Amino acid sequence: MPWMYILECTDGSYYVGSTEDLECRQRQHQQGIGAKSTSRRLPVKLVYAGEYERISEAYAREKKIQIGAG
Repeated sequence: MPWMYILECTDGSYYVGSTEDLECRQRQHQQGIGAKSTSRRLPVKLVYAGEYERISEAYAREKKIQIGAG
């Protein structure tokens, strides 16, 4: 199932993403290969994960949060 997730980085910043495989994506982030922004702020901690019917819905929610439309 698709997921929208929020990670808290070691510096207190947040990263918002979406994926179809949450466990794999978390491992990638922890290994420093998930995203450039998180690779410089390890370790990261999952603080929220919401499940969606379609990846397009998870991605749309990700973008809303990123622009501050909540």
